Amino acid sequence: MALTLSNLIDSDITKARTLPSSYYVDSHRFAELKLGFRKLWHFAAHKSQLANCSTIELGHMGNLIDEPMIMTMDGEIRCLSNVCTHRGMLIVGGTCSKNAIQCPYHGRTFDLDGALRSMPEFDEVVDFPSELDDLRNFPTLSWKGLIFTGVEPSNLKSCLDEMEKRVGWMPIETFEYDPTRNRSYEVKANWALYVDNYLEGFHIPFVHNDLNRALDYDNYQTELFEGGVLQIGIAREGESTFDIPENSPDFGLSVAAYYYWIFPGLMLNFYPWGLSVNLVVPLSVDQTRIIYHGFVWDKRMLGKGAGGDLDKVESEDQEIVEATQRGVSSQTYDRGRYSPTKEAGVHHFHQILTS
Repeated sequence: MALTLSNLIDSDITKARTLPSSYYVDSHRFAELKLGFRKLWHFAAHKSQLANCSTIELGHMGNLIDEPMIMTMDGEIRCLSNVCTHRGMLIVGGTCSKNAIQCPYHGRTFDLDGALRSMPEFDEVVDFPSELDDLRNFPTLSWKGLIFTGVEPSNLKSCLDEMEKRVGWMPIETFEYDPTRNRSYEVKANWALYVDNYLEGFHIPFVHNDLNRALDYDNYQTELFEGGVLQIGIAREGESTFDIPENSPDFGLSVAAYYYWIFPGLMLNFYPWGLSVNLVVPLSVDQTRIIYHGFVWDKRMLGKGAGGDLDKVESEDQEIVEATQRGVSSQTYDRGRYSPTKEAGVHHFHQILTS
């Protein structure tokens, strides 16, 4: 029987074979998969990124879903098109603190809700302005200060319910944006390979010596939910942990990190010091941009435990993923098998990707 997408990844992990290498090296398959991103919710920003400005450019959205966007705040947070309705110029680069948005090309000006405010030299234009001259508003969803957007996004409820259950006790909405923790890396590998690597702790003892000293590998946990994966890093004795309240299902556990992945490429890494957001942005079939943003909860915990040196962990991961990209490009490799005890998250991702 020929394999179709619906049965490409066997639901029984003990029988399943991994993704065919074509998912990592075929440019046509890459373009097809990326087109589907337009129907998903994506992380836009944390509300603290608007603490000192009225408008920020969401630069990653242009590469992620081919829609340049901005986020504005005028009492309400909105995600708007960053494309001027006059001649298509990108309007905002970086941040803006004004109470209006002005295109730098010909001066067309918009209110922070996207409505056209003024346009020079257009007095004689018939039927102007109309709704078509306003900036497009995109759907916006907020959970504890985390803002999500998309073009035609589907349901995110199962993911938010899962996070509310496990980490909803944290005051995430009060975390403070720390721009010194921003990073942007270009990785010479397919985006899905980067996600594969993130979704298993199997490689930690072999790749991340320092992280392995902070985490109890034997008690590393992976939980699956609709649209995502949670990995819980249990701390070794003496390492930094959360002070987990009694109403949490993890009360009594020495948790060093909660690693959330939400399909396709959002990684929310909660540490005792706060939150590291990793955005996986596919650029081409073998090129990916990884963007880091940091939001601090407790400055005293910075530099400690599993989240103590993220730059080193990232560098180690990049080296592995880039080497794997070269490997899966070989004519001698097609598919592998999963470890039922260590690669349940990868298996879950592959099922979602091919469903």
